[in-house]
Amino acid sequence: MIGLTHYLILASLVFVIGLVGIMRRRNLIMLFFSSEILLNSANIALAAISKYYFDLTGQIIAFFIVAIAASEVAVGLGLLVLWYKKTGSISLDSMTNMKG
Repeated sequence: MIGLTHYLILASLVFVIGLVGIMRRRNLIMLFFSSEILLNSANIALAAISKYYFDLTGQIIAFFIVAIAASEVAVGLGLLVLWYKKTGSISLDSMTNMKG
């Protein structure tokens, strides 16, 4: 039977994959994907712990994390489209030209 430990190991592995993706990528779209992977690893852990303790609180928090992640993607991709129209690139190296 799959227990809590298995789910937490899976969440840890997914978190590490997302963290490596954030540290290694220079493309902004891949950074968005990696941050979504990080949030999904937290959702896996919250849902598993919630199921283990027969409490819905973790699942409710995971639901709100999904909603926040969706709004993050919408705003982030909108800004990314504007940045691409301005510079013609979505690389992190093109961000050094920003003023502010």
